[in-house]
Amino acid sequence: MEASKDIARLIEIMAALRDPETGCPWDVVQTFETIVPYTIEEAYEVADAIERKDPDDLCDELGDLLLQVVFHARMAEEQGLFSFGDVVEAITKKMIRRHPHVFARSEADTPEAVKLQWDAIKQQEKVERAARRAARADATGAPVEDFKAGHLGSVQRSFPALTEALKLQERAAKVGFDWSEPAPILDKIEEEIGELREALAEGRPDKVKDELGDLIFALVNIGRHVKAEPEQALRGTNTKFRRRFSHIEKGLQASGETLEGASLERMEALWQAAKATSGMRG
Repeated sequence: MEASKDIARLIEIMAALRDPETGCPWDVVQTFETIVPYTIEEAYEVADAIERKDPDDLCDELGDLLLQVVFHARMAEEQGLFSFGDVVEAITKKMIRRHPHVFARSEADTPEAVKLQWDAIKQQEKVERAARRAARADATGAPVEDFKAGHLGSVQRSFPALTEALKLQERAAKVGFDWSEPAPILDKIEEEIGELREALAEGRPDKVKDELGDLIFALVNIGRHVKAEPEQALRGTNTKFRRRFSHIEKGLQASGETLEGASLERMEALWQAAKATSGMRG
């Protein structure tokens, strides 16, 4: 089998990999649940390639992400749920429906008007999805918490926690449930730090976890208000941490020392030196 620019070849390859008799032993035993971590990882690697402005890696990572879509679609087809073609049809139908100003007679000639129209269509789609879920409800009638319902229903629980927190806050803000300015949020952050200190002093791990979550949620809120996207802000700090830790490692190597053998005081001195180095401030 040869490579091709035709999506049909990728679908054929995945079908061959999943063949119970002649396929790949690893691919054959995978499920939706086991593949999810790889799907999320590939999405992050796409974001990383974009951040690094590396078009070669971006092309490669987009292929890896596309493979995840084909993989999930193949497993669904095997179970008689849907096929890759159904996935394509669903997204094309959605794009046509959500862009009536392009594909139908509808006036929306500014980005703001388009956004309002998009939100209205999504709201209608949410109502229709809820009706379909009700039709497929469990025959036992067991109560299930429906996070798809209500004003926050459009925020996916599958998002990374920081992204979910940001989107929940943005949705709540649309109906006025929001701080009017950053200052009160800073007060809230200090309040949450105090509650975290109390939980630590009490030695209650469950409460510590809860209060830590509250603190992070408040930090996301201040980031939103000052237009510093939390995920990107944290990525920047992660990059800075990598650079400074690398400085520690190289400094130790230059003097014949190891990370494992160095004292915390020695590593802290190198860390401070890294902060003073041009390009590592902050």
